Amino acid sequence: MSHPVVREDTKFIFVTGGVASGLGKGITTASLGRLFSSRGLKVVLQKLDPYVNVDPGTMNPFEHGEVFVLDDGAETDLDLGHYERFLDADLHRGSNFTTGAVYSAVLAKERRGDYLGKTVQVIPHVTDEIKSRVLALAETEQADVQIVEIGGTVGDIESLPFLEAIRQLRNEVGRDRCAFVHVSLMPFIGPSGELKTKPTQHSVKEMRSLGLQPDAIVCRSDRPIGRNLKEKISLLCDVPIAGVVSAPDAPSIYEVPLVLHREGLDDLLARHLRIDAEPDLSEWSALVERVHAATAPVDIAVVGKYVYLRDAYLSVTEALYHGGFHHGADVRIHWVASDDLGGEQTESVLADMDGILIPGGFGVRGVEGKIDAVRYARERGVPFLGICLGLQCAVVEFARNVCGLEGANSSEFDRATEHPVIDLLPEQKDVTDMGATMRLGAQPCYIEPGTLASKAYGADVVEERHRHRWEVNPAYHEVLTAGGLRISGSSQKGRLAEIIELEDHPFFIAGQFHPELRSRPTRPHPLFRDFIGAAVARRATRSTSVASSTSG
Repeated sequence: MSHPVVREDTKFIFVTGGVASGLGKGITTASLGRLFSSRGLKVVLQKLDPYVNVDPGTMNPFEHGEVFVLDDGAETDLDLGHYERFLDADLHRGSNFTTGAVYSAVLAKERRGDYLGKTVQVIPHVTDEIKSRVLALAETEQADVQIVEIGGTVGDIESLPFLEAIRQLRNEVGRDRCAFVHVSLMPFIGPSGELKTKPTQHSVKEMRSLGLQPDAIVCRSDRPIGRNLKEKISLLCDVPIAGVVSAPDAPSIYEVPLVLHREGLDDLLARHLRIDAEPDLSEWSALVERVHAATAPVDIAVVGKYVYLRDAYLSVTEALYHGGFHHGADVRIHWVASDDLGGEQTESVLADMDGILIPGGFGVRGVEGKIDAVRYARERGVPFLGICLGLQCAVVEFARNVCGLEGANSSEFDRATEHPVIDLLPEQKDVTDMGATMRLGAQPCYIEPGTLASKAYGADVVEERHRHRWEVNPAYHEVLTAGGLRISGSSQKGRLAEIIELEDHPFFIAGQFHPELRSRPTRPHPLFRDFIGAAVARRATRSTSVASSTSG
């Protein structure tokens, strides 16, 4: 099989994980991306996922956290969100692929006869497909450095073809153009009061049995590791002592690039890969200073149904923090299960909140609680931001309680509703394939002048990423706007409502898209920035009124 011809000098860094998943391989990969891009290099990041699903689009958020949608509509792993936020770059479909996608491609080639009747095997056919996808990204991006994260843990049966593929790649591109970074756990054993290196030793032993020798080991622990432990790992894992990196838990993920830089990881890799450029970390250091300076508390309720798995709303969480960095605010997120809301319960749970956010989601469970949270925000003047399903709940609430459309609902939740204010569009109704009716990826939204949205964006047209099926029913636009709901952003010449807002409210706005996917720590998304600004203002006026009433 012929691979794409890659730029002569694209350098590769492969990041693997050991001992346990969820150690922060994604953050390490994103941090390395930032450190090399700060050297003025063209960096591209890629995540290889070992699960057999073709993409994470049909997975329950409880299984795998949020689905991160790219501009081109690709539904990808949540680590790509970290990549985009740290690199401040828009990635595309080639940056994430799975075992399922690899096998689909190999089987399609076999059916077409591309293998000329040969026996199709994991080596070379599956590994060739993996290598060609890694090299194809380097070629299309013309990257100086490509950093590839291998999902899962070394030793998993699913990861074996990926690890074999990168072993082959190292020989093909040359050892001075390829580096391996292994992220491993060093657990602290309470009773004996010591950090243990044995899990890392076993993990590296497993790697070496597959023909892979790490050039650096990032040791994840709850406290810094000292010189003596570094020497022990260096000796037993055959890694130079400069390549043993202490990466203790950090107060903010945005500190991790600076931690790794202080430990010399990027310098070690740059020397190995013969990269001379020096890093300029001034912008990132300024960001970390803003993170530390964001100390004024502000309380935000996130009303959702996956609140027991925070990763389901990872980008929303980060976008809220980005808004906080901008205003010097310490955003304290209160996770509110929408199932628990209704009547007096809503009042008691939301009374002390400075802002209420309703994120996206699918399915009927917990929707009435979300609608009640919208009513509370609208009636009490609490700053409100609705995302996707959050917009749909806001429209249903407004239709019922302001426009007098009794029983108004989304046809997703009540097929027989008399007033389907949220509905499938006519052209979607006969499509049965689950992904096919989705509006996915970046699409233009036209902003009405003189609106809250216009003030936030400062633009007439914006591109926002979508991932949804139901829309505000165009047949009800007139009734809703007559009742006082303003459609401040739209697409398809006004046919689709993209942004709604209320005029006689401190801050009430909702988008049919997912603004959190485009927020960056150095550039918060306009809607999140202004939402947190409104919440900060509300807290200030409330504390002033409390102070004056107690002094009086």
